[in-house]
Formats: sequence, structure tokens, C-alpha cells
Amino acid sequence: MKNLFLSVLILLLIASSCKEKQVVNQDDIDKQLIINYLEENNITAESTASGLFYVIKESGNERHPSATSTITVSYAGRLLNGQPFDQGSFFTTSLDRLIKGWQQGIPLIGEGGKITLYIPSGLGYGNQASDKIPANSVLIFDISLHYFAD
Repeated sequence: MKNLFLSVLILLLIASSCKEKQVVNQDDIDKQLIINYLEENNITAESTASGLFYVIKESGNERHPSATSTITVSYAGRLLNGQPFDQGSFFTTSLDRLIKGWQQGIPLIGEGGKITLYIPSGLGYGNQASDKIPANSVLIFDISLHYFAD
């Protein structure tokens, strides 16, 4: 009887250790953090299949930049807790040199447009810490697109 009990106990331990562990995906965590932030702040945002959330404040004109456009923008970046980490005025660069969240979000507006981007870490700096930005941070950017050239 003692051997039977011990055998059952060993089988139960083996069975419980063989269960699949649930893997938490950073994209899922970021999405939930963004959704919670939007709900808590009564913000209605659109989203893309990649997980980028955005609010178009002003659509701008009918001309929209492409992935290789040289853009001139003013922007302010902050973390979900409101902590600012960067800002710039009339900053000019090629769109393809920026984080994926900007590459996907800025073409949604035309010249003169304004947008707020809620960028999951995978479209930002990922699991790399960068200066004032901790690893796996959701980023918020308020961006004004002044003009661009193709």
C-alpha cells in the first residue's frame, strides 16, 4: 500500500511538472497597459494590426509622407506614468531612421497634421533601456508634422 501511494504521488508530481507553462508575451502586456491607460484617461483611440494605438488630432492636408520621406516634426515623448523623456521642435530626419511606431504612425496624417501615438515597446525600443526610457516601455508621443519631402 505504501508503494502504491508513493507511486501515485510520483506520477502526480511528474504530471503537474509536464503541464505547459503559460508564456506571457510582452506585446500582450503592452496592449493591456495601453488599453488601461486609454480607459483611465477617457481616450478613444484607433489601433493597427501591429499594436500601435493612435489619435489623430488634426488630419493635415491630403499629402502623406512615405516610409522614405524626410520629415520635419515637433514632438514630445513621455512614458505611461507621465514622465517626459524627450522633445524637439522642427526636428528633421528620414522617417525610415526612426522607431517603427513613428514609421507606422506618421504616414497616417498629412502635412500640418497632429497625432498622438501610443507605442508598444516592440515598436519602440523593445527590451533595451535607452537613456530615460526603461526596457519594455510603452511610449506616448504627441507629434506635429510640419512638412516633408520625398
